[in-house]
Amino acid sequence: MATAKKKAPSTHPKKPTAKAAGAPDANLLVDLLKWAKQAGADSADALFVNGESISVAQRLGKREKLESSEGRDLGLRVFIGKRQAFVSSTDFAPASLRTLASRAVDMARAVPEDPTCGIAPEELLAKSWPDLDLDDKGRPTAKKLLAMAAEAEDAARAVKGVTNSEGAEAGWGRSSVVLAASNGFTGSYRRSGYSLSCAVLAGEGTGMERDYEWSSAVHLEDLMAAAKVGRTAGKYAVRRLNPRKAQSAKVPVVFDRRVSGSLIGHLAGAINGRAVARGTSFLKDKMDKRVFAPGIRILDNPLRKRGLGSRPFDAEGLPTKRTAVIDDGVLTTWLLDLAAARQLNLAPTGHASRGVSGPPSPTTSNFYLEKGEVSVDELIGDIKSGLYITEMIGFGVNGVTGDYSRGATGFWIEKGKLAWPVSGITVAGNLKNMFLKMTAANDLQFKGATNAPTLRIDGMTVAGAQ
Repeated sequence: MATAKKKAPSTHPKKPTAKAAGAPDANLLVDLLKWAKQAGADSADALFVNGESISVAQRLGKREKLESSEGRDLGLRVFIGKRQAFVSSTDFAPASLRTLASRAVDMARAVPEDPTCGIAPEELLAKSWPDLDLDDKGRPTAKKLLAMAAEAEDAARAVKGVTNSEGAEAGWGRSSVVLAASNGFTGSYRRSGYSLSCAVLAGEGTGMERDYEWSSAVHLEDLMAAAKVGRTAGKYAVRRLNPRKAQSAKVPVVFDRRVSGSLIGHLAGAINGRAVARGTSFLKDKMDKRVFAPGIRILDNPLRKRGLGSRPFDAEGLPTKRTAVIDDGVLTTWLLDLAAARQLNLAPTGHASRGVSGPPSPTTSNFYLEKGEVSVDELIGDIKSGLYITEMIGFGVNGVTGDYSRGATGFWIEKGKLAWPVSGITVAGNLKNMFLKMTAANDLQFKGATNAPTLRIDGMTVAGAQ
């Protein structure tokens, strides 16, 4: 890409929010755009990101970490014809920003042309957007967060069979984004976020096993109770004791909902417009064709209230909307920002995301596979011999061919039931075939920005003991 950069960002608008303490006066962004135009830019946009956070941790009943941070960055992107450049700063003094604008224009004049770059035309801009309830307006004290971590770890350590702990962590953050552009767009929003996790060990010596549980939410009231996080982590660790090696075979494989989201994460990468335009996606020729089994529906919904990936507009000021990217198993769209849309000669889809010192790129928001019609027990009930995966290891996925090979741990299925824990195994297949053989359970749970229910895929290769 024909761009120039200066200074890597110290924060990123992955989890944005509205004008907060520390945000610049809106007129300052307007002035920055004006100064860029005066320096010779044809058009420009400015992005402000402010973030604050508190993070604590406890291990074996003692506090291990207490951190608090706050940072803010301002990024400017300028265009001269088909050339663009990016600069960013943490110095908001008007004189410094005048200099910043001038330097950005000088940089843009020096770089090669990029035929896909350019600001959004006014007719494509978001004019209004709903309140997505992305900020609970609370600010927990470090003491409260430590109490949550303590409650989670104490509950985990109380589970019979738990012998050690990696600790529990609790965190809070609030971030803000303000986007302004010379095409007339101005928008802002604010997001809060809470997280709680716990990891413990069960057993003794070389027979020890580890597992975890976690929860994240935009609003504190939606976070899983601390004691439940701990108890679940403890229960998961204990049930993994005394694992065996599985025999190599071709069997049905069931992905627990803790790991099933990774499968549709691979889909998100494959339908990214940049990968499609480069020809590096295994789905590049699958538009309007069957990609998943009939009945499978996968959505991207940036307008979900309190969603961990929600955003009222994208990073180029375009409106966002709920989209079924897979409808009854058929691929319906690519994920496109303006540049990818221009490369493919298509309309943008409002999926742009960016940091303060780089160009936008297409990303998902709240990306999920809708729940199926059968329970988990029914999903595995007719499996005479198979694998139930609870944790994935490594990353052996080829985005160009769809070849899939990853380490895994979990449980062996015998006669429709989880029979014993297994470890040290590898599962392999090709995502094109895996998607077509996928069946979903009815246990969808929104724990992150990418989610799926428990999923079954028949005919996968499991490599274990010889």
